[in-house]
This record gives sequence, structure tokens and C-alpha cells, in this order.
Amino acid sequence: MAHRTDSPQMSGSEICFRVLGVRINAVQIEDVITRMEEWIRNRSGSHSISPTGMHGTVEAQRDPSFKQVLNSTDLVVPDGMPLVWLGRRRGHYLPRRVYGPDLMLEFCEKTAGREYRHFFYGGEEGVPERLAETLKRRFPPMEVCGTFSPPFHPLNPEQDQEIVTMISRAAPDVLWVGLGTPRQERWIHEHRDTLHVPVLVSVGAAFHVVSGRRSQAPLWMREHGLEWLFRLLQEPRRLWRRYLLDGARFVAYLGLESLRLKSFDDEADRPTPPQSSGRPNRH
Repeated sequence: MAHRTDSPQMSGSEICFRVLGVRINAVQIEDVITRMEEWIRNRSGSHSISPTGMHGTVEAQRDPSFKQVLNSTDLVVPDGMPLVWLGRRRGHYLPRRVYGPDLMLEFCEKTAGREYRHFFYGGEEGVPERLAETLKRRFPPMEVCGTFSPPFHPLNPEQDQEIVTMISRAAPDVLWVGLGTPRQERWIHEHRDTLHVPVLVSVGAAFHVVSGRRSQAPLWMREHGLEWLFRLLQEPRRLWRRYLLDGARFVAYLGLESLRLKSFDDEADRPTPPQSSGRPNRH
């Protein structure tokens, strides 16, 4: 499909491009790790990272407030191969995607001896603990300062404040959030200013993949944009709508944008109304 070539845009010191009105940073995992370490060293506020793909960009078309959440995130990185292909087509050097589980593993491996404190928030009961144990076995020097699996029901203000207090007292350097898109991005957006954690990363399925709770697609499928098929065959009843219907919408939206029949940037800067942080659908 023909697609117009956009001139490079800058977000902070990063080069970025837009996909359906969502700003995507044209970075690789090593770039993200470098930025995470800079934020931890500088302690200059809380910073957010969101690996996203086709699902996130289509969700942003359904809900303009979610598009604003993504566009207010410090780094939105290409987790899905369709976004990598679009970035390459627009002239960006993207040899691989910034896959959430790989980002988590490579960051923990590279920084295991640097005394960074990790907190894992999300997943079903027992999943964040299993994830922490798995990472500690692989990278013994790394420090885990807390884990928590939130309840399924929506949180009232008192429960929400208890969680904020618990995380703040643990004083993590990195808070890994695995609540599923779009809830994990919304949760980070709503809480980043009250948590005072240098780095917050939404990683969705990484909790289940890295902990071994869910099988991972073979590397050749992940690198050729076929992970969706592997996951669809694993969980057809849960994922058919996301991959088949949203996949068709994604292609249709790109076609409309390519033919200049519709602009997807017009709602990107609307303010985000307050949202309650209930229990998410899992990524």
C-alpha cells in the first residue's frame, strides 16, 4: 500500500513519526535502556514508556482521550512489526521492534549489578511474584522491592491511595506495569505525578511471557509480524476480535490516511478527562 513519506519529527531529543495520529519514537531497545538509566540518574520527575502496536493505535481511534494519553507519554516505542515496517518506509533505521518482554529482559540483564530497584504491578494473583522470582534466578544481583496484583473490581479512592502509598514506600527506580492496553497506559498517566518513580513502563503480556505462564511465539514468527497468528491460535475466543477486526480496521485506516481521505491528527491534542482505574482486560 502506498503511503506518504512524513518528514522526521522530534520528541525531546528523539526522532519520531506518526501512525494514525499517534506519535511513535523511532528508537531501539538499547536507546530506551540508555534513556531509562539517564532518568534514574537524574531523578528529574517521573517518566513513562509505552511499547505499542496495532492494537494500541486502533484503540486510540476509538477513544481520542486514549490517543492523548499515548501522545503525552515520554516514549511510545514500536512494539509491533506493522509499526516497524511503517517507520522503515518513512526512512527510519529500525532493525527490530521494541518488544516489551525483550525490553524487560535486556534492561534487567544490562543493569543487574547497578542496584536499581524494581517493582512489578499487575497480572493475576501470583503472576508478579512468579515474574520476580524468574528474573532473580536469571539475574541474581537485581533488586526487587515489591510486587502487587490489583483486584479485579474497580478501585475506590481509598484503595487506590493505599496502592500509591505502598509503591511510594518501596521507592522503586523502575515500576513495571502489566495491566493490558489501554488500562495500563491510563493507570500510568493518572498516577505518574503522585508516585515519584523515575521510570514507569507498561509492558502488558511481558508479565505472562517472561514468567513462563504463557508460551511465546517462535523468533521467526515474532520477527516477521506473525506473532498475532500464534496468539490467536492459542486464545481464539479472547483474541479473534482484536486481531481480525482491529487488524482490518488498521489497514483500512492506513488506506484512508494514505489517500488523504481522512486525517487522524485532528483529535490528538484534546485534553484527557479524568478516568477511573478499574481492573483491565489483560494484554
